[in-house]
Amino acid sequence: MPNHVSCEKRLRQEKKRSARNHYVKMTINTLAKKMRSDISAEEKETLLHEVYSQLDKAAKSHVIHKRTASRRKARISAFFNAQKAEKKEKK
Repeated sequence: MPNHVSCEKRLRQEKKRSARNHYVKMTINTLAKKMRSDISAEEKETLLHEVYSQLDKAAKSHVIHKRTASRRKARISAFFNAQKAEKKEKK
């Protein structure tokens, strides 16, 4: 346990920030998993915009690095486009 008042405050702040960051990261992971599940193309398209938004917000608030957000967006969109092309080939 910290002995100084400022260290106690820092500990309280870190707990709050850690909880907030964890929530944001888990939200992003959940949305990414939903993208890979079996849902319709229309739902995936709306979900894609939501994932982009959450990643941008997380990068803006420094929960994740901006390049990490960019990389994840690129990978998710590549997956989405590949599935879209695959469905077109089947038709």
